Amino acid sequence: MGQDIDKPNPFNVVVVLSGGLDSTTLLAHYAALSSRLLAVTVDYGQRHRREIEAARAVTAYFGARHLVADLSDLGRLLKGSVLTDKQVDVPDGHYAEASMRSTVVPNRNAVLANVAVSIAVAERASVVALGMHAGDHFVYPDCRPAFVSALNTLVGVANEGFPTPRIEAPFIHWSKSDIATHGTRLGAPLGQSWSCYKGGERHCGTCGTCFERREAFREAGLADPTDYIDGVTEFAAP
Repeated sequence: MGQDIDKPNPFNVVVVLSGGLDSTTLLAHYAALSSRLLAVTVDYGQRHRREIEAARAVTAYFGARHLVADLSDLGRLLKGSVLTDKQVDVPDGHYAEASMRSTVVPNRNAVLANVAVSIAVAERASVVALGMHAGDHFVYPDCRPAFVSALNTLVGVANEGFPTPRIEAPFIHWSKSDIATHGTRLGAPLGQSWSCYKGGERHCGTCGTCFERREAFREAGLADPTDYIDGVTEFAAP
């Protein structure tokens, strides 16, 4: 008997893969569940384009399919965010500092997730997986449980009558150190992932996301595989 074309394939998972530590662990998480994986990376004109290269390397490690959606023109329209506007300096400091609000890209996760949902519907995938975690809740409104719940409702309404995936965010209540621990246990290639918002040849070690990465490995008691320009500067939590 053939598969019902009106139902999603229960083993197909579309993972939104930025190339960072969280999404690299997310890909490993679903690989461990023997899912058929399709990684989707969105080029939205981000200044830290090294993460796209990292996403390619991570996907190759897992032997998964990889699609890069080109929305690069979007970035030039999103003024004021350090991730898309090169006129704004990337702040250093703790991830929970108010200064990290400048790293918000308006509606970013809604855009990324909905691109992945469209692909998932076309692929008849059962799940679209997002890698946000509890540490993101300080800064990003589209990384909170209410966003995931609302997105699931939207996906159901927008795709009624078609094979509709559900949105999963398995790390939504986890700390960054929990994710580092999980990824290490799964053998994820965390050293190939990219976090730095400054987008140089090496992780700077002092921007908010670099410091959060360093802090995660330290709190988890794990060796950090990352090469930082500055791996010693400390920032107190606000």
